[in-house]
Amino acid sequence: MKKPIFLTPKKAFGAFTAGLAIAALSVTGIPSASASDYKTGHGNPAGMYKIDPDHTAIIFAIGHAGVATVVGRFDTVRGHYRLDPGKTDVRVDIAAKSIDTNQPMRDKDLRGPDFLDAKAFPVIRFVSTRYKKTGKMSGVLTGKLTIRGKTRTVSLKVHEVGAADVSTLPKPWGGYLTGYDLEGVIRRSDFGITTYPAMIGNTIHLYLSVEGIRTHT
Repeated sequence: MKKPIFLTPKKAFGAFTAGLAIAALSVTGIPSASASDYKTGHGNPAGMYKIDPDHTAIIFAIGHAGVATVVGRFDTVRGHYRLDPGKTDVRVDIAAKSIDTNQPMRDKDLRGPDFLDAKAFPVIRFVSTRYKKTGKMSGVLTGKLTIRGKTRTVSLKVHEVGAADVSTLPKPWGGYLTGYDLEGVIRRSDFGITTYPAMIGNTIHLYLSVEGIRTHT
């Protein structure tokens, strides 16, 4: 009898984003090809990029009842980024009401005043303050995260996925593109969200897969 396969939040996120990529290709009209044709772009990622919301995922994972992990996402995101050494400019705006944990009743509560209070605080915002390279394709992005009107400093580990001219994709997705995977940890209590402390974990794991279209160098 085979052992069951358990996915950690990070592995679940990887499977989720892979599914997004397959789904995206299926609606763009790009002809299918063999797996050996896939290559990572190694172009120059310098420049300013507009976030492509159709190829960007904002995922979070949090403990539930001391026995499981709930994974959710935010469906509406916009912003821009520049991760050039010494010239960092990142701003990400997330619609608080776009939270989605695949359970309508729970999502209604999460949008309400006990949690995100999306009516009073409609935007979750991250603004960078520094980006430090830690390797050829890695770094740490530090910035100010604002949730429910409270701003805290957070740091995210960054992996540079690729950069290339992908003009084969139709508008609005095609152009010179870059992609990054980011992850970090925050505490909901730091943002004044303390409802059900015995039932919902305080630590929130964040996973972001971001793709952008270069607007200028």
